[in-house]
Amino acid sequence: MNYASDIDAAKALKEKFSVIKQAISKVIVGQDEVVDKLIISILCNGHSLLVGVPGLAKTLLVKTVADVMDLSFKRIQFTPDLMPSDIVGAEILDESRQFRFVKGPVFANIILADEINRTPPKTQSALLEAMQERNVTAGGTVYKLPAPFFVLATQNPIEQEGTYPLPEAQLDRFMFQIWLDYPSFAEEVMIVRNTTGAATAELPKVLTGEDILYFQELIRRVPVPDNVLEYAVSLVQKTRPSNSTAPDIAKQYISYGAGPRASQYLILGAKCHALLQGKYSPDIEDVQAMALAVLRHRVVRNYKAEAEGMTQEKLIKGLL
Repeated sequence: MNYASDIDAAKALKEKFSVIKQAISKVIVGQDEVVDKLIISILCNGHSLLVGVPGLAKTLLVKTVADVMDLSFKRIQFTPDLMPSDIVGAEILDESRQFRFVKGPVFANIILADEINRTPPKTQSALLEAMQERNVTAGGTVYKLPAPFFVLATQNPIEQEGTYPLPEAQLDRFMFQIWLDYPSFAEEVMIVRNTTGAATAELPKVLTGEDILYFQELIRRVPVPDNVLEYAVSLVQKTRPSNSTAPDIAKQYISYGAGPRASQYLILGAKCHALLQGKYSPDIEDVQAMALAVLRHRVVRNYKAEAEGMTQEKLIKGLL
């Protein structure tokens, strides 16, 4: 992948993005914003948490993205009896009486952690090292995970019996929390038509792992004006009720605000969003476009907010 300049590479990225969207739309009807955020998180080397009721094609969406990007894909179904070794792998004694490490399903480019909140904290934390360090430790040996590496986790918001809420430290590792909504009437008609016939969609391979690593570097090189950087940081600081700049809405309804990782992800996401819109530098609108997905799972509401039905969305829109 040799482009004459970063400008040419940025143009190529925009073109490839529209080809990816077209390819995904052969399988996934609607969900435009969800697809955008998922691709942005991958191009920014971030993990995403998909939240939606069963049957909204969360698993199919992740599988389709992996196909179009020609990446290896493993699905881990999280259950209450899942052990850390079921994710990471384990040392076994082979025929020659030697210990050898058998790699678990975490050794793939895209990991679908299905219903991640169904498993106890001990197993959830087995993913933490993989998500943060991009490697795993077993039997005192460190094993590198393949690059690129992404965890795309799903969560069901309605059934809360037998679930273990994700610890804040793990939630913070996710770049975006992406909400999936029910399709519209026209979209649902199209879904039923597409999925009950005999035809299956042929998906092109648009990007390779090497392309993704190249574009991740390109996004890091995008220049950001000072006023945009300051806007992102001040937005995150407004979510902290103890901060002097916090508005009344934050002091009233928020118990904990977002940490510095939120500011980093706002800027990274804004850089990628700008390139995909054909701009070579992000502006404040690009930061605002990322705000909901980046801050939604990092803002902890207090009892008053829950009692008065003040959702994270309303709070973040109030801060914007």
